[in-house]
Amino acid sequence: MSVRHAAVLTALVAATCVTVDALQTFTSGVDAVRVDVLVTADGQPVKGLRAGDFDIRDNGVPQRVELVSFEEIPLSVVLALDMSGSVSQDGLEHLTRAGQAILEGLEKDDRAALITFSHLVVQRSGLSNDLGRLRAALSAAKPAGATSLIDASQAAMIVAESTNSRGLVVLFSDGVDTSSWLSRDLVLATARRSEAVVYSVAVGRTHDDFLDTLTELTGGRLLRAETTTAVRSLFLQVLQEFRHRYVVSYSPRGVERGGWHRLQVRVHRRNTVVRARPGYVAGR
Repeated sequence: MSVRHAAVLTALVAATCVTVDALQTFTSGVDAVRVDVLVTADGQPVKGLRAGDFDIRDNGVPQRVELVSFEEIPLSVVLALDMSGSVSQDGLEHLTRAGQAILEGLEKDDRAALITFSHLVVQRSGLSNDLGRLRAALSAAKPAGATSLIDASQAAMIVAESTNSRGLVVLFSDGVDTSSWLSRDLVLATARRSEAVVYSVAVGRTHDDFLDTLTELTGGRLLRAETTTAVRSLFLQVLQEFRHRYVVSYSPRGVERGGWHRLQVRVHRRNTVVRARPGYVAGR
């Protein structure tokens, strides 16, 4: 591991206990593969689909799909919020209200975590259902410094990973990365293998294509806003949309048990758009 990678891990170790191996690969067990799938038509979630409406191919091989009710699996929501010096006082107030709205929208068994980033990536709260603690941590965050967007994306995906819940990263930024240690390619490789879904809310038009690629690789979406006044409504849109995603699973058949598996997810409905992660790594 490079000195740069070690520096990022040192900043997070007390809160996250992340190992070197966890940074490199996320894996899905060969007995069952679970995929979060968003199906939309005219920009709105399509409801009422059944298992037979889905066509999933694992390395090109059709699989027998089971549909899991999304209500049966709690959420693990990681708020990863840009607190660099470019965030104004008004922007901070809008962002705080947006984060509070996400917390208010959680249900009994859901959990949330808070990561803020500037030139430093700080986990202010691990995954917890203690909403009072999370609200206090959110209110205490103050903007300062540069922007380590790439480092924060890596940390958020790691925190969101859980076998017993559905991982959702809600990533906010108002600028391009200016101070990350980790490479863009390493973090996008993590995204390609992660089971967490990343939604990003970006303010302004100064971003490069990192967020577009990050969200696409995890099956999420990038939402843009002109000003921070729209962030609260976009955060709530993300949470509502995620709750209406389908959770499909299957036991891989007719494919090799190890290595990278390419996923293709389709539905037997016309004029629909399907978003899902592009694959997974199976353990040997």
